[in-house]
Amino acid sequence: MTTPTRESVRQQVEQLVRAGDAKALRQIRDQLQRKVDRKNLKQRARLYAHNPVGWVVQRLRQTVWSKQQQIMESVRDNRRTAVRSCHGVGKSHTASLVAAWWLDTHPPGTAFVVTSAPTFAQVRAILWRYIRRTHRRGQLAGRVNQTEWHIDDELVAFGRKPADHDESAFQGIHARYVLVILDEACGIPEQLWIAADALTTNVDCRILAIGNPDNPSSHFRKVCLPGSGWHVIGISAFESPNLTGEEVPDAVAQALVGREWVEEKAREWGEDNPLYKSKVLGEFSQDAPNQVVRASDVARCRIDPEARPAAEELEPVELGVDVGGGGDETVIRERRGRRAGREWRAHTDRPEKIAPLVLAAIKETGATAVKVDSIGVGFGVIGELRNMAGRGLHQAHIQAVNVGEKASEPGKFVNLRAEIWWEVGRGLSERRGWDLSGMDNADAAVAQLLEPRWDADPQGRIRVEKKEEVIKRLGRSPDNADALLLAFYSGARTRLRWL
Repeated sequence: MTTPTRESVRQQVEQLVRAGDAKALRQIRDQLQRKVDRKNLKQRARLYAHNPVGWVVQRLRQTVWSKQQQIMESVRDNRRTAVRSCHGVGKSHTASLVAAWWLDTHPPGTAFVVTSAPTFAQVRAILWRYIRRTHRRGQLAGRVNQTEWHIDDELVAFGRKPADHDESAFQGIHARYVLVILDEACGIPEQLWIAADALTTNVDCRILAIGNPDNPSSHFRKVCLPGSGWHVIGISAFESPNLTGEEVPDAVAQALVGREWVEEKAREWGEDNPLYKSKVLGEFSQDAPNQVVRASDVARCRIDPEARPAAEELEPVELGVDVGGGGDETVIRERRGRRAGREWRAHTDRPEKIAPLVLAAIKETGATAVKVDSIGVGFGVIGELRNMAGRGLHQAHIQAVNVGEKASEPGKFVNLRAEIWWEVGRGLSERRGWDLSGMDNADAAVAQLLEPRWDADPQGRIRVEKKEEVIKRLGRSPDNADALLLAFYSGARTRLRWL
């Protein structure tokens, strides 16, 4: 078959125009565009297959700052790259650049990109949102929908969230150049790492795992250890251009973590807190042996936000109230079944002001029970709320909780505070008995959950660090965490309910 000349194509087009055959004209246009695309791709492969930074700069007209460059060049040079990253440095955006560069610089049919994340919502709403933006900005070949990329009607990339136990999740993909991106890598179970490894067996394949190092018991931590065979890159907030002085355009700087946020978290969480180490330093922390609630347990207490619970799974609806005293915040926390929900806060210790706030929360949530710390100012709040019930303003049961009193198991716990922290905070976290993924002010509550320490008293009973001692050590009160625990506390029923 002879190749059509430019003149013969021109004549054919003129004939179709005269005939008014729009469909045939579109077919010729598409054929010519594919031919141009193939020619351009060959040129891009020659120029940029080994120059991902140059590809971003020239193709997308974007700046690549130092850590982005390090990641992209590691994917170019290493079969397996793990990036443990702090918060706010554009890790998912960087992964989208890698995915687009990969497909735009390899011959059609030879390259494939697979992405995964702990939940389908994360697949679609995080990484693939950035992939769609990159595709649009660079006017790249093919079309991209919410989780798939097609070129010439051929699927060349997709995002999936397989079942956690499915080691065969990505079977059936055959290409010379396969790139697997594991986004939010701390939440991906080991079986899917095995599936990714099985997909990338030849020398031209790559895996990029990137995420916040918030779970010290995750498989992500294992691959970040020395001797794992992975090329590991760490990104601290202190390496952001906003803290190093690296020159980047204002638009880039505004999208990255800044000094003010870092200093704020140092004050709010403390530099020894696991959340600070993860979100600011980009480092894994170790679960301390005397830590009441462990970071590795809390990290697993996330339920897929797209999972639709049955109505009975969102009951009971209850509130916990930690009443502020001496300048501390008063915090009201909602729970709906397993789910930790909304939070209301106010800087006041006056019962006549706190009680109306609680009443508003009761009406807004439909809560049937309110557990209030009854020590000090809390006693007055309980009285106000019970008076309101007597006047018919609400029907919620108001339960006074004195954490200094005797535990329901006095032979095991020094006091009720120790029992609540152990059975609710530690117990529900260990058993994934609560869902902390969608709660208001989550970072503050989690940071406070991870702070208290425990030991055994001379009688061998569990003793949890007093609130006053936590305040003295950290310079702040764990009000958010205490309110959360009260919301889930159900008296003697707590342990039986969640076993």
